Amino acid sequence: MDIRRRPPPPTSPDHARPQHHLHKNQSSAVVDHTLPSPTPKASDALPLPLYLTNAVFFTLFFSVAYYLLHRWRDKIRNSTPLHVVTLSEIIALVSLIASFIYLLGFFGIGFVQCFISRASHDTWDLEDDVMEPPQQSFRDHRLVTCPPPKLIQPDPLVSTGDEEIVESVRSGAIPSYSLESKLGDCKRAAGIRREALQRMTGRSLQGLPLEGFDYDSILGQCCEMPVGYVQIPVGIAGPLLLDGFEYSVPMATTEGCLVASTNRGCKAIYASGGATSTVFRDGMTRAPVVRFASAKRASELKFFLENRANFDTLAVVFNRSSRFARLKCIQCSIAGKNLYIRFTCSTGDAMGMNMVSKGVQNVLEFLRDDFPDMDVIGISGNFCSDKKPAAVNWIEGRGKSVVCEAIIKEDVVQKVLKTSVAALVELNMLKNLVGSAVAGALGGFNAHAGNIVSAIFIATGQDPAQNVESSHCITMMEAVNNGKDLHISVSMPSIEVGTVGGGTQLASQSACLNLLGVKGASKDLPGSNSRLLATIVAGSVLAGELSLMSAIAAGQLVKSHMKYNRSSKDVSKATS
Repeated sequence: MDIRRRPPPPTSPDHARPQHHLHKNQSSAVVDHTLPSPTPKASDALPLPLYLTNAVFFTLFFSVAYYLLHRWRDKIRNSTPLHVVTLSEIIALVSLIASFIYLLGFFGIGFVQCFISRASHDTWDLEDDVMEPPQQSFRDHRLVTCPPPKLIQPDPLVSTGDEEIVESVRSGAIPSYSLESKLGDCKRAAGIRREALQRMTGRSLQGLPLEGFDYDSILGQCCEMPVGYVQIPVGIAGPLLLDGFEYSVPMATTEGCLVASTNRGCKAIYASGGATSTVFRDGMTRAPVVRFASAKRASELKFFLENRANFDTLAVVFNRSSRFARLKCIQCSIAGKNLYIRFTCSTGDAMGMNMVSKGVQNVLEFLRDDFPDMDVIGISGNFCSDKKPAAVNWIEGRGKSVVCEAIIKEDVVQKVLKTSVAALVELNMLKNLVGSAVAGALGGFNAHAGNIVSAIFIATGQDPAQNVESSHCITMMEAVNNGKDLHISVSMPSIEVGTVGGGTQLASQSACLNLLGVKGASKDLPGSNSRLLATIVAGSVLAGELSLMSAIAAGQLVKSHMKYNRSSKDVSKATS
């Protein structure tokens, strides 16, 4: 559109040019007394009241449309041509067209007029931006005036001094959790919160570092109300020779001897030709609990969900949650009127708790059509089971189920591990198998799998609380090759890891994942990075089990811990 300004009229000494202009956002407007009479509406000539006329035509339109759809459906079922119509169908078609024309005229004309009116007003405003208004200044009801746009004012707290904000947090005038949103500076918010905390508690946080951390990276996803960060040293064990590839394994821990012991196990595995691993199951779980009025009704839903004929439909509904989520199976358990539904699905390279929860929500909403009396008590009913020791994870698995094995040669056992094959086999049977059974262990038939799992989890940004089920492990040892060599294996049914999401995107954790070659999502084969990380965890556990069991068999455990795991630093002078 060519937007041009009109030239101003000539001025004279007696008539000075007005100094104001007419804009679309101004509240005053001009009255045009030559307006044409309003356009009559389509319903003005109708004898009936307007609301009654509208109701009649609305009812006619939808009832006729419903009738014709049913007639056409019957014709399709009976293979009758659609163009063969009866008298009643002709009348219905005429009624449909007539009601449609009325409704279009009643509602459509007003909409078009409103649209044209707004367009004309916009054009007038652009073309006559500097046109002087007449001397009269009355309000024109034809113009739709808008208030001036509201400017987003910065929060006054941004320009307030830190000392004043600290005192406001102490007094409760400003909630501590709102500092990030009010200040727009995550690091400044952490510093103010830290100072307010020290004053309120009378305790010093000296020694807890504040500088050197990207607080923006954790906002809204990793940690709330930060006041600093904890330094955990990261050691490297390896190279771990696993499935023909070497891996340098990062381990974040404050326990002495742990990295060194795992490193010795890696050395023994490497000298014996390496270890092999297999992922034999991959699926994250979520189990909501629903309730019915009777146990019989709960049983009906159980039969429906476990019927293979219904699985494909449920899978389509479930998989809408993500392009990576794929429902694999549904397992149900009844407790009276309550039904626990355990969904298992693959989740790509993500650990997948949020992904599977969204899929479960989709299915529950879908089931309400056939089971309207279903009462969803909770999205999680602990039949999952997450972050708790549970037999269902030990038996059915959760996350990645991995088995890893190696054959350690006799000379390596003697020279590197400083023990014998027979001593290791006997110790494993009496300690890891019989001893754990006497203790009533649940998935704890190992020496210290949780040590290695936790250290790798912290280093690579996994959820440390999922160490509970991820450390389920049974360690097996037996003599092979006429009793000369040692066959060792670890079976871990529920390693819950991911390479995207959560803490994996933080700089330090991302660097550790990059060291292992599993950073981010795999573009070629979704899920392969997380499965590889699970095998590395299992391979590292294999190395840790081998080394610790050898230290116990050789009587070196106490000696090594007394040497490397005892601190002589005086911590009694820490600031209080």
